[in-house]
Amino acid sequence: MKHSGLRRVGAGGVLGALLLGLAGTAQAADPQMLERGKALFSSVQPACAVCHTLKAAASTGQVGPDLDELQPDADRVLRVVRNGLGVMPSFEGQLTEQDMRALAAFVAHASGAVR
Repeated sequence: MKHSGLRRVGAGGVLGALLLGLAGTAQAADPQMLERGKALFSSVQPACAVCHTLKAAASTGQVGPDLDELQPDADRVLRVVRNGLGVMPSFEGQLTEQDMRALAAFVAHASGAVR
């Protein structure tokens, strides 16, 4: 019998994975966090809304990717906000960790990555 390389996961492991997934979703759906992220999307300098299209923010930027189409998850958004990418600057020195997480949660939620 060949070993597939996959580990057998018991019921506890599956339940733990589900709970971890739900914990992240619950945090992303926190209304205050989403409102803070939405406000930051339009107010941080340079504003995300200037470059990115995102219907929930009423933005129609044409420089960066259309976030409604890309549907990035919060981890991806957080990495790019923290480190920058291409012509997009890093916001690490400008935003607190909490603000970067709020912005990432808003983009993920608003773009449809978080359902």
